[in-house]
Amino acid sequence: MVNENDEADAPDRLALSADRGRGILTPSDREFLLGRKTDYTEHSKKQKRNRIRQRLRNAILDFTILFEHLEDRDRKNVFNPESENRDDYTNGIIDMLGFLHLATMGYHVPFKDMLGKGVSRSEQSLAGSDYRMVTVDFNVDPVGQIDIDEVTEQLENGSFDEITDEDLRAFVRLLTESGGFSATSMRSEMKDQMAEFVRNVNRATDRRNQRFEESSN
Repeated sequence: MVNENDEADAPDRLALSADRGRGILTPSDREFLLGRKTDYTEHSKKQKRNRIRQRLRNAILDFTILFEHLEDRDRKNVFNPESENRDDYTNGIIDMLGFLHLATMGYHVPFKDMLGKGVSRSEQSLAGSDYRMVTVDFNVDPVGQIDIDEVTEQLENGSFDEITDEDLRAFVRLLTESGGFSATSMRSEMKDQMAEFVRNVNRATDRRNQRFEESSN
């Protein structure tokens, strides 16, 4: 589910381009779903939605063929991290996963079970053997109320290992929504800090590797 202001806020998004070629949706389908074309009768709207549903069902079935028969070089070409539109494709992948999670709520097989089986199949495909067995963990844990004083104290003391991911996400969200915080004004300073941070991380990695080699000899 997207925000109703997304199209206005991001006019350059490739997904919303009227000139983009056909995918699961035809250009006409997109114009219909985006509300750009409204001269439909109630009957034609029903027909349009039905055709979209049928194409979506067939697209789902097509993934069995793509998974089993599309050549590696073709898959790698589509998912090219050097593409100039990689951010649009990354967002598309995220939205695809979000859509599947939302669409399969109440489905007879839970989403996490299908996700686990899908990852396992891909690992077996890479290994060329069903002896490649992996464990896939997926949980949805809502972030609730956090102790602001405790998290602040942990940050001030540098006790980063004691802060949970849930607490950190909630704290950052609260920070960005506060009136006295501006991510833009902090950008330059944080970039300078990041350079030093990366140097420290690299030094720690080098020391770790050196100690590992010494202990292995």
